[in-house]
Amino acid sequence: MIIKILGSGCRKCVALAENAKAAAATAGKEAEIVKVTDFAEIAAYGVMSTPGLVVDDTLVSAGKVLTADEIVKLL
Repeated sequence: MIIKILGSGCRKCVALAENAKAAAATAGKEAEIVKVTDFAEIAAYGVMSTPGLVVDDTLVSAGKVLTADEIVKLL
């Protein structure tokens, strides 16, 4: 599983990455966390507000920091 964090690397992006890592561990899934900072690639997902969360090339959240529990439900 590949989880992408879309954003500039701000505090919210870092928090979302940490929550995604914790969610994958909780769900017992092996996941690679990839940080995407290229704005052209972010825009290609249709994200206008960061951070964005992409699971296996499907955008599941944008513009907010999800908790680990919320992310587990999306995995």
